[in-house]
Parts: sequence; C-alpha cells; structure tokens
Amino acid sequence: MVNQTLNSLADPETYRVWQLVSSIPDPEIPVLSIGELGMVRQVMKVGEQWVVKFTPTYSGCPATDMLVSDIQTTLKSEGYSDIAVEIQLNPAWTTDWIEESSKKKLREYGIAPPDRKACMHSTINRQPHCPRCGSDDTKMVSEFGSTACKAHFQCRACKEPFDYFKCI
Repeated sequence: MVNQTLNSLADPETYRVWQLVSSIPDPEIPVLSIGELGMVRQVMKVGEQWVVKFTPTYSGCPATDMLVSDIQTTLKSEGYSDIAVEIQLNPAWTTDWIEESSKKKLREYGIAPPDRKACMHSTINRQPHCPRCGSDDTKMVSEFGSTACKAHFQCRACKEPFDYFKCI
C-alpha cells in the first residue's frame, strides 16, 4: 500500500475494493499483481462511485487500457457498478514501489529484480545477478528485453539468458 493511508483502509468496504484491485495480475509479468508492483495508488468512495487511481509503469505502457478494463471488470464482477478509473502519472511510477517480497517472486520467475533504488546514482557499474545461478558475471545483450521496462542479459557463468527489470 504505497500511497493509500491505513486510516482510509480501515473501512471494510474500501479495504475489500483495494484488495480486489490490488490482486489483478500484471499482464506482462503474471507472477505479480498490480498491487505488488505498487501501481494501485488510491481507492475511495465518492458519493456512490468507486474511484480507483493507478499509475502505469510508464506513461506509454501498452497495457494501460487493458488494466483499466481489468479493474472495471473485476469490480463489476463483484457487484460494484459505478466505477471511475483514473490514471495518475504524477508522481511517475518507480521500481522503488515494488514490494521486497515481489522481488523474490521475480527472481523465482526468472527475471532479475531491480537491485537498488531507482534514484541512486552509483559510480560502480553493477551488473544484475543471474536469477538462475546468482552469479554477477553477466553481460547486457540488449537494452530492451521482452518489454521496454526490462533489459536482456546473459549469464557468463551458466550461459542462460534472462530479463532484468530496469531501475526506473
């Protein structure tokens, strides 16, 4: 729960809507939900309408329309009919919002998770650790992997290719 305050989730119905929306799988990384990625920013009831604010991983994310539809479909299937989904681009999404437990899931899925804070500038050019064997003897094959938010690497130790979730 990155942006939502705990007090506003004390209401059982708001908490239920938050949980429903937060459990929607990310279409590009199905091992994680949009809640685990920190994309769900706020859930609130305004009059009779449920308002869900979420931040896509980047402003041009091709999955944004699909996620808006998934949020509406999920809530409608649970009996909520008056729904507004607002895309919140400020502040911009950052990999800092990914839960620590989710980084383990990424690794187990075969994607090297971001290994530092997105805003951290380092003079050391650190390579991501291979999610399969743990080696840091890796090389970048392409700046872009299966999606724009990932880079494609290969492990020199085990020779396996893998995606690295870039620090954004």
